[in-house]
Amino acid sequence: MPVSLLSLPLRYFLEVARTGSVNQAAQRLHVAASAVSRQLGKLEDSLGVVLFERQARGMALTEAGTRLLAHATAHDAQATELVEQLQGLLAQEALRVRVACTEGFAASFMPLVMSTFRQMHPQVQLQLLVDVPQEVSALVQRGDVDLALKYSVAPEKGLQVLHSAIAPIYAIMPAQHPLARQRSVSVADVVRYPLLLGATGITGRQLFDLSCAVQGLRYVPAVESNFSSALLPLLDGQDVALASYLTAARWVEAGLLAARPFDEAQLQQRRLQVLAVEGRAPSALVQQFTQALVTAIEQYGKRKVGRRKTTVGRVTKHP
Repeated sequence: MPVSLLSLPLRYFLEVARTGSVNQAAQRLHVAASAVSRQLGKLEDSLGVVLFERQARGMALTEAGTRLLAHATAHDAQATELVEQLQGLLAQEALRVRVACTEGFAASFMPLVMSTFRQMHPQVQLQLLVDVPQEVSALVQRGDVDLALKYSVAPEKGLQVLHSAIAPIYAIMPAQHPLARQRSVSVADVVRYPLLLGATGITGRQLFDLSCAVQGLRYVPAVESNFSSALLPLLDGQDVALASYLTAARWVEAGLLAARPFDEAQLQQRRLQVLAVEGRAPSALVQQFTQALVTAIEQYGKRKVGRRKTTVGRVTKHP
């Protein structure tokens, strides 16, 4: 069983906060649910505050509980590192890099970065986890990975931004598509064609829907999927999909697809970010992998794909 330097009440509190359930926490701790409830009660009594709201579907943190969770998580991470050092595991961990990303990066971009990095560091142990945007952030916050790569439109609590770059959304289409003759496209242009779109929870779809709402435009997707990487190979005829250039690069550079920037400002608000948990110093190898990731992102950012139009009152730039 892993050694913990936290007190018993704090250990039980952390498990309940992470699982949102006394029963699930008890299963993970291999103790009775009544023991977990008893320790939570003692902790709340000693602090003089309520840490959880008992709800029908589980345990929800109060404001006091949220603050204690941040404090306890930081101390738990520090304690875990100390225990691992004492057990002689630090050297092994120094050779490991754990990364999470959303699936749009997993098809080609991240494997390319990882392959190049392995050639430079053959001793490295790499781990890649692929998940939805919310879970990618959670993996970093829980300390399950060292780094995350995802699109974001707003800051996220508990995470530090190691690198941030504008990641405009492009209209992706077959190379012979009528819109491919334009330097840029509008949302009104795009909704006239069959749309292959990711699920409503992804940032690109959210910003596209916002722009449609602002302009009073409506559409019905021809294809919709929670696995957006499956959409680009499906593009045919007059289909249009949404993606960043980085996601579509291998098809665009092979001449199979075209990528055109949007005129609307709403579709320029997304950022591509490399994230890590706040307050934890990365290993030297994680820092080197971060730099390799940033370098690869910047290389794609320098490539020109079409040109946005200059409109009255607003000067637009190359992507």
